[in-house]
Amino acid sequence: MKPIIFLLSALFLIPEISAQNPSPWDFDQQLQNYFVAETQRIESATAAELVAIDDWEAYREQACTELLDMLGLHPLPERTPLQAVVTGTTEHEEFRVEKVHFQASPGLYVTGNLYVPKNATGKMPAILYVCGHANVVENGISYGAKVNYHHHAAWFARHGYVCLIIDTLQLGEIEGIHHGLYRYDRWWWLSRGYTPAGVEAWFAIRSIDYLVSRPEVDPNRIGMTGRSGGGINSWWGVALDDRIQVAVPVAGVTDLTNHVIDGCVEGHCDCMYMVNSHEWDYAKMVALAAPRPLLISNSDQDPIFPIDGVFRTYMKAREVYKQLEAEPQIALNTVSGGHKDVQELRVHAFRWFNHYLQGHDELIEEPAVKFFEPEQLLVFDDLPEDEINTRIDEVFVPQAPPAGEVLEAMGWEVAAKQWRAVIDDYAFAKKAPAQLERVETYASGHGQLELLELASDKYTRLPLFRLSAPESSGKGTKLIVLDDETWRRWSVVLSSAFPDAVFRSDAVASSGSPESTNRFFKEYDELILLPMRGAGPAVFSGDKEEQTHIRRRYFLLGQTLEEMQTLDLVQALQTLGLEGEEIRAEATGPAAGMLVYASLYSPRKLSLELCRLPFSHREGPQYLSIMRELDMPAAVLLAGERHEVTLHLEKNASEQEQWTSIHRLAVKNTGFKIKSN
Repeated sequence: MKPIIFLLSALFLIPEISAQNPSPWDFDQQLQNYFVAETQRIESATAAELVAIDDWEAYREQACTELLDMLGLHPLPERTPLQAVVTGTTEHEEFRVEKVHFQASPGLYVTGNLYVPKNATGKMPAILYVCGHANVVENGISYGAKVNYHHHAAWFARHGYVCLIIDTLQLGEIEGIHHGLYRYDRWWWLSRGYTPAGVEAWFAIRSIDYLVSRPEVDPNRIGMTGRSGGGINSWWGVALDDRIQVAVPVAGVTDLTNHVIDGCVEGHCDCMYMVNSHEWDYAKMVALAAPRPLLISNSDQDPIFPIDGVFRTYMKAREVYKQLEAEPQIALNTVSGGHKDVQELRVHAFRWFNHYLQGHDELIEEPAVKFFEPEQLLVFDDLPEDEINTRIDEVFVPQAPPAGEVLEAMGWEVAAKQWRAVIDDYAFAKKAPAQLERVETYASGHGQLELLELASDKYTRLPLFRLSAPESSGKGTKLIVLDDETWRRWSVVLSSAFPDAVFRSDAVASSGSPESTNRFFKEYDELILLPMRGAGPAVFSGDKEEQTHIRRRYFLLGQTLEEMQTLDLVQALQTLGLEGEEIRAEATGPAAGMLVYASLYSPRKLSLELCRLPFSHREGPQYLSIMRELDMPAAVLLAGERHEVTLHLEKNASEQEQWTSIHRLAVKNTGFKIKSN
């Protein structure tokens, strides 16, 4: 785990101001400052909320709706029949273990073991135990994490509890995926509004449904616990399901400061995080347990749940309990050690449940011990063919219908108004005043290069390049978005055309030629190269893994890197003060999608030249949960209302047909053209 302190970027063609005054464009430090400020803003807002709640029930209801939304569970899926099946039983002298599976939704299987005490009479308290990241795989067979944690369930069964211990989506007998962003570059999860945390929360809710259906269980005495990944899953469960009367999440929560600033995000998989579109610090989620008995349990040297953040979270949640006059029902237990399942953590949890669910405080004299081999707890002999666990990310969160269907159902005016309202909620639509200042001007026989500084927000300053022909002849202006690919080409051109400028570059490609600039000025009088944070000349340093965690940090703050890059384009279009009739703007790939959205906030009419524009946000750009409401074709249609839009497509039959079908939907008098390259 590394703190978010980056090395200086290896930049191409960022001019030095002078030897005595180094470049102001330390993009890594800018990013650090931005993350610190945004983290503090969200944490302060959450803390202010939690100390001034007038109507707890109304507040909690709204907060639960927000949390369900951020987990992809709003509206809540249908509670279809569980189709529960017990595939076998393993006996112990004090309890039996039923090997059970049920379906949280059709085809979405939950595998677990139900531990039931023997010789018990009447209805018993029940515990839902949710597992952390400790799967058992032997000889190619996944036995699930329930095997590794079965000593917890056994202890509960030996002491008068029914305990259901369930596998997670990824670490179960059917192995799904938790690490879509962390490991597999499934960045489209962001645009779909999907997180495996939502599946785990749904597993918990449906598991309580199963427990209360059992004749042995007292539905008024249900607790929930788990550690690490099971710790955060306990939080989802107790926050959303009032049937859970007592909770002991272990090593499952800390605050945004730890996750974003201190770098703990690098040690966590994606199941730990909601899609934070409502901008919560984790204390708000913790507080939703109030006023029910809640024990937060953690080690004092846990590197991925640092105790300072755990304590800050606890203190903020405790304020809510204090307001509800339930302060004795929240506690923080700390023990010495790292991120391990140590006995001291278990003992305090056992005592907490005994006190609140069984009404006694007897000493814990028996430890939690393991009794079984993995094969004794296996639920499936053969995995079900109808399972959707391995592709649940494709179907879990409902997506918006195609633009054509929306237009047919609503008509253009209603659909366009609805789409605009969705887009206006994104960060790039809520722009703050930007500034554009000249840094330096360079001249050569090929024209003039003006280097400008774009202050896109309080913490982000970007280099913007403005080239002018030696003589103006009314041929207009062209804007080009600088993604990585485009910058590689233009950095070479600039260094060749303006050799007297001092550039920070240790290599100039031999293919560069000033003639590229000359050819450009035959068509336009002016060229403006638009920057975006984290790309082209403003790239952040670090390898692919570090770039992944930068993008995940944005996600934890309720943003995406692409949303903020789109803001940069909006700010540039707002501040440039463009003149003349002919203003063309060009971008390629996902950057073309960002330009489409930025154009919706342009003060001037543009001619958009879009190369390899993705047909869906699945390919980018990634905006949080956008595909739940609309997809790229809707944005293109909106842009076409005001701007001339030309799509430059590759000679791909499928792509041609997709965009041609959208072209047919364009409103009359809209400039919308398709060209094949």
